[in-house]
Amino acid sequence: MKEHGSKKAIYAACAANFGIMVIKAIMAFISGSSAMFAEAVHSGADMGNQLLLLVGMKRSTKASDKFHPFGYGKEQYFWAFLVAVVLFVLGAAFSLYEGVHKIMHPEEIKHPLYVFIVLGTSILLEGGSFLVAFKEFKKTNKGSILRNIKRSKDSNLIVVLVEDTAALVGMITAIIGVTLAVLTGMSVFDSIASIVIGLILGAVAIFLANEMRTLLIGEAASDETVEQIRTIAGSKDSVEKVGEVLTMHMGPEEVIATIDVDFKDNINVGNLETIIDEIKKEIRHKIPSVKRVYIEAETLSKVCSG
Repeated sequence: MKEHGSKKAIYAACAANFGIMVIKAIMAFISGSSAMFAEAVHSGADMGNQLLLLVGMKRSTKASDKFHPFGYGKEQYFWAFLVAVVLFVLGAAFSLYEGVHKIMHPEEIKHPLYVFIVLGTSILLEGGSFLVAFKEFKKTNKGSILRNIKRSKDSNLIVVLVEDTAALVGMITAIIGVTLAVLTGMSVFDSIASIVIGLILGAVAIFLANEMRTLLIGEAASDETVEQIRTIAGSKDSVEKVGEVLTMHMGPEEVIATIDVDFKDNINVGNLETIIDEIKKEIRHKIPSVKRVYIEAETLSKVCSG
């Protein structure tokens, strides 16, 4: 379900960014606005990024093999990290360059009315994409948006939501820059807007890269999931104590868990395998995202060592 939501958000963002890129690029050529040109490059980079996310989503579904026994779920995180790199290089760096270049070689903005029409239309299209991503995100995340973004393991939805937010802020910045340039007759405001857009994209790229870095390294499941695993394992009569519960996300909806379980000393060792199998099945049934469960049985260890 989550993957379907992510794919829906990506398709919506890709379609919106393609249309926005085309009209921005045409208007940037006609008007000579550096802020508009920076926005065209930004939209083009975003469209390319969404295609990269689709590649990652496709590759992450590959079945596990002897080289990758835990599967390819982390492919999504790698391609999402690559998106952050592309956003920084193509979006941020180029916008900064364009702004500085136009400060040194100023050009008057032509046809400002058309520029405003294009930016207004782009905001509507980008806003539609943002709403799709936001609705999908809110389906499984309640409360603080920023906190949930940092906690979420769905890299694709995070990237689309953050990119769309940056795009909306960037276009508003472009409108302000062009407006000031038209009102004052000083094209430097348009160039400054391009620089500000570059700084916004740079900050977003760094934020996304850091979020994807932690997912690539391996983030634990949520506290709620860990506590649920602990509760299920501890509910068995034969369990004396549940020790350490270690988890790691191998993908947005793929968790591996290792549980240290201390069984009662009077347990029939011959039944340990059956009890352990029951715990594993119940965990996987009640928490579908937990695909693999490993139980370290303390009593079994004592028996084996004895």
